[in-house]
Amino acid sequence: MTIEDVRKLSDKDLATKVYELKEELLNLRLQAKAGQLDNGAKITVARKDIARCLTVMQERKNAAANAAAGK
Repeated sequence: MTIEDVRKLSDKDLATKVYELKEELLNLRLQAKAGQLDNGAKITVARKDIARCLTVMQERKNAAANAAAGK
C-alpha cells in the first residue's frame, strides 16, 4: 500500500484499515512465534502500512485543527 493509496481513503476507511492491519500484524506475530511464518518481511510491511495510515490520520487532524484556529 502506497501513501497515495492511503491518502485516497476517507477517515472512516482509514480507521477500518488500521484495525484490519493491526489484526493482521497480530496474526503474523502469532505465526512467527509458532514457526509457521515463511516470510518475516510481512511483519515489517504490516507495521509500515499501519504507520502510513496513522500518519495520514494525524496530518488530517492537524490540518483540521489549524483550519479551526484560523491559520
